[in-house]
Amino acid sequence: MEKKPDTIRSPCIKINQGNKVFYLTKLPASALTQISYAAIRGQTDEQGAVQRVLNPSRISSIKSFVLQGGDFPNTLVLNWVSQNNKIEHIDNSLLFTTDEHSAQIIDGQHRIAGIRSAITSDPLIGKLELPVVIYQNLSTKECADIFLSINTEQKPAPRSLVFDLYGIASSENIDPAAVRARDIAMFLNEDEQSPYQGQIKLPGAPTRKGGIALSTAVSAIKPLVEEKSVFEQIDLMELQGQRQVVFNLFKALQENYKNKWGDHRSNAFMYAAGFTGAIDFLKLKLIPYCTTMESITIKTISESLALLSDRLILQDEVKGLGGKDAPKKIFDRLVECFAPQKTKRKIEII
Repeated sequence: MEKKPDTIRSPCIKINQGNKVFYLTKLPASALTQISYAAIRGQTDEQGAVQRVLNPSRISSIKSFVLQGGDFPNTLVLNWVSQNNKIEHIDNSLLFTTDEHSAQIIDGQHRIAGIRSAITSDPLIGKLELPVVIYQNLSTKECADIFLSINTEQKPAPRSLVFDLYGIASSENIDPAAVRARDIAMFLNEDEQSPYQGQIKLPGAPTRKGGIALSTAVSAIKPLVEEKSVFEQIDLMELQGQRQVVFNLFKALQENYKNKWGDHRSNAFMYAAGFTGAIDFLKLKLIPYCTTMESITIKTISESLALLSDRLILQDEVKGLGGKDAPKKIFDRLVECFAPQKTKRKIEII
């Protein structure tokens, strides 16, 4: 049965910015989800169509966030386009009815879709008050300008800060795999025996040569600890065991480098590319090998690496390389030095 439109009267502030006017207001989630819709670019030729196709997994994630009591302090941005359902500004309030397809979504389509889905599971979510900005009858160009301003000019927080805040944020706001990766990175930074003691650069730390940004360390380690990833495949689920394996990798490299490990001018592993390339090597080469050897100790890893004094991997080898090329160079050099021993047992093939 189609829901009958309600009449909404919501207090608002009229704001003038340049040659545009918009209204800042608050709406109950039930009203917002009823009046709004996404005009998808490439699927409709109506004015104001600037949105992309919705991502179901992102909607599901936001739905869970809503049902767990997550906060939505950022405004959702609409373009009121209905000619049959006029919106009126009267005595510092907006007056309208909740007719469907009254307002295009300029920014926040996944949040609105996630909230709409959450309401189907818990109707009380419909009472949730949300901050909303409402423009009226914008052109596609004007919608595009606003969308780009929000999504490109207003840059997100630095990733190192995001990962650092995962250590104190509420559980419903965090990425579990990133939290686990952060815990491992912080262990490397703090343990007295770690090759990276004091070498993980945290938010607010003074700028210096060498060292590994927390965001780099977390991004590199995270694929190891995600659901169904390599650690889970070898039944290594506990933090202590996971961090020990990462520790063993770098301790083995440190032992091969001997007194040259701490040379920030030449040791490639004191830089982001070296750290990332080494983790890739651990994931793709060492763990499969060590699993067949039934050992992921420092000794097993060290004995598989023919890193002689004249074959050390130096930072000069990756100078001028950027993006994925520098970590791949480190990975390739480690593969060159990889000298796996014979396995302890024969592998059955029939």
